[in-house]
Amino acid sequence: MLLCVRAERTYHARGRRRDGALEPGAMGGIGVTREIAADGPCVSVRVPAKINLFLAVRGVREDGYHELVTVMQTVSVFDKLRVAVVGPPGQGHHPASRRRMGVELWHDLVAGLPAGADNLAVRAALALGEAAGVLDVTAIRDDNSRANARTVIDLDKDIPIAGGMAGGSADAAGALTALNRLWGCELTKDDLRAVGARLGSDVPFCVVGGTALATGRGNALAQVLCRGTFHWVVCQAGEPLPTADVYRSWDTHCKPSEVEPDAVLQALRSEDAVALGAALHNDLEPAAFALRPELEDHKKFLLDAGALGAVLSGSGPTLLALAEDAKAAQELSERVAAEFPQVRVARSPAGGPELVAC
Repeated sequence: MLLCVRAERTYHARGRRRDGALEPGAMGGIGVTREIAADGPCVSVRVPAKINLFLAVRGVREDGYHELVTVMQTVSVFDKLRVAVVGPPGQGHHPASRRRMGVELWHDLVAGLPAGADNLAVRAALALGEAAGVLDVTAIRDDNSRANARTVIDLDKDIPIAGGMAGGSADAAGALTALNRLWGCELTKDDLRAVGARLGSDVPFCVVGGTALATGRGNALAQVLCRGTFHWVVCQAGEPLPTADVYRSWDTHCKPSEVEPDAVLQALRSEDAVALGAALHNDLEPAAFALRPELEDHKKFLLDAGALGAVLSGSGPTLLALAEDAKAAQELSERVAAEFPQVRVARSPAGGPELVAC
């Protein structure tokens, strides 16, 4: 099995280039394109982004997080991850070697993508390996050599970074799903959700996907009935908007909300796009608009262009415009394309992580 090596982020105390040279003080190095043999099977997973159809902020919790009520769906904007064990032939199957496997992230030089242990997919791999007894995480952190096998996460990124669509959480969910298969951990979905909850509030939802009502920090989930399919124009902003900045802005500019998600839930049950468009709601919009006033203008532009409704996705800056059907979504995307750096048509719900041919 061959994998195409493009850019590499190595989880070691220091990084290495593809030629093996150390990069002093770096977490990872960038290398050239070439092929490398995987020591065993490769597992591939396609994982969808998340959107918030409703988001209410009830206030700040004692633990410092914000108390949320939100209705989430997966949407057909996907990242794809391929995972495999690479290294000296045969060592990927030796228990002692596998316990000391490093974890590496490869990608196409995606600007702004966290590297090494700051990346959620890498953190998910380490958390799963530790929970399932596959990896000795302490030994990995202390080992700078490549004498042992490494698990590679090869990432094709399409979900916007810091765009309010849970791209990092989706990658973590994809890594948990794919590595659970590759490493033979045999954990259940509930087990993977429990591991994911240690990584971030959106990860448990991204492990299962579909449609859910979430409360607390956003990780207490209840599946929600959704009949039919909804069609969106996903409008990506030029610059990311860090989630932490938006919540700090909410603390400054906003007050707790008592708005309830009933209208959204009813629209999903009745497959009513018009009602859903009218019910879309996000308490973080004023906070995001205070940081980026042009987003409010863009939302109005989408409504004037014929969207049934428009809403900021999560903490933004991605905006979602709802259309009546697939044809209307395509026509709306063409009308608004010149206003945004990237526009695409998508549908929801989009299921959860899907294991596909590698």
